Amino acid sequence: MTAVHVPGIPIIEAGQLVSTNPATGVEAGRLPVASDADVRQAVDRARVAGEWWAGLGFSGRRARLLRWRALLAKRIEQLADLVHAEGGKPVADAIVEIVTAIEHIDWAARNAGRVLGPRRVRSRLILAEFSGHLEYQPHGVVGVIGPWNYPVFTPIGSAAYALAAGNAVVLKPSEYTPAVGQRLVDSFAEVVPEQQVFTAVHGLGDVGATLCRAGVDKVAFTGSTATARKVMAACAETLTPVLIEGGGKDAMIVDSDADLDAAAEACVWGGMTNAGQTCIGIERVYAVDSVFDTFVDKVVARAGQLTVGPEGSDIGPITMPKQIEVIRHHIDAAVASGGRAVLGGPTAVQPPYVHPTVLVDVPEDSAAVREETFGPTLTINRVRDADEAVTRANALPYGLGGSVFGRRRAVAIARRLRSGMASINSTLTFAGMSTLPFGGVGDSGFGRIHGEDGLREFGRAKAITRRRARSLLPSMTFERTPTDMARLVKAIKMMYGR
Repeated sequence: MTAVHVPGIPIIEAGQLVSTNPATGVEAGRLPVASDADVRQAVDRARVAGEWWAGLGFSGRRARLLRWRALLAKRIEQLADLVHAEGGKPVADAIVEIVTAIEHIDWAARNAGRVLGPRRVRSRLILAEFSGHLEYQPHGVVGVIGPWNYPVFTPIGSAAYALAAGNAVVLKPSEYTPAVGQRLVDSFAEVVPEQQVFTAVHGLGDVGATLCRAGVDKVAFTGSTATARKVMAACAETLTPVLIEGGGKDAMIVDSDADLDAAAEACVWGGMTNAGQTCIGIERVYAVDSVFDTFVDKVVARAGQLTVGPEGSDIGPITMPKQIEVIRHHIDAAVASGGRAVLGGPTAVQPPYVHPTVLVDVPEDSAAVREETFGPTLTINRVRDADEAVTRANALPYGLGGSVFGRRRAVAIARRLRSGMASINSTLTFAGMSTLPFGGVGDSGFGRIHGEDGLREFGRAKAITRRRARSLLPSMTFERTPTDMARLVKAIKMMYGR
């Protein structure tokens, strides 16, 4: 008989981490909790495996990563069912997540050699007698601390690029979705059985802290800004470099010449997919005065049609039960401060679900505007023009993504957003484009995954010079003469002194 627990609350039972469905409480996964010694042993084993993995070269790793991609593609439905069972995410959303992750594995595998491989770099006058060479060598062992809201896409966004660069990876999945993380590791082991190149350790936050201190060569973290600070503090003890993706409070700007039907459809998707539990989800909208009322009506009409429930619905349960109180607080505070709920509102919070909620006229100092809500809620505020919209969008310390709908000024507006990413006449699309870097600024973190920048993030730049001729302007030697120095000064003045 299937065990039933308190829905969505991970527990430790007999030395095992137990995850449960947030809607039903049905057990979804049961994995051994790693002790401090277990974590350190995992890192030590990964270091040995990583040397073998790096030795395969780009072509050897490419072949194996493409086999992993193919295996995941063949098992999309099974993996999506597990994501649904463990985190409550609708199966359709889980499939979209997995498809995007597969695309990232494919791109990283196919492009790592081109981006990171040895290449010649042109020299300049001062060292014209030398040739320059650049390559990116693997760090060694990369620790990946993954989130629960996208338990396939987000860890793979770091792990696949780190693996393609020649690193071994130790994954610490969220305690809310450990079974999904273990499934990724197990599937990789099927196509790379020779060494434990990609492994997982399980447990609560203390296991993640131990991983940071266990001798890994880099840590890639995705999670809240508050936890990101703790990760950085732990890594600072050993000067271990970190890649941080923290929280977000992304804004959409709707200009006067926007296609309002397209903007409303994308706004509802960007704000409410995965029950709004998306770091790059749209949480704030600024619509210029001339289109505000029409745009709000279109958003409400679309959001009001979304279904909520455990099976076959558009919106599933809130995965972290404690987040429901945050969502409730934000909605209540928005209404209490003068905002209006034109859809949903305080009664929309019906644990473990939150129904679509659209709030308008919410003061900018409200928690619903300033803090990450992580629920299917939107605040839509009226602005005079796009300039005011940009000012409000940039007023928060977060800076992950954003969206602009418009025609004539859309590109210029997107460039002015203080964010690592922006989409024009769409939402969230930059996450799925494997050729582009993904990451934020400010409280949303630093460093990049995905794209060429994402590959370089997991390689250590190695610069090499090689003498190819006698020095015509010898300077970096005690053999230089006054005549040599005079010729050097003359040459520099001729080249740069004009």
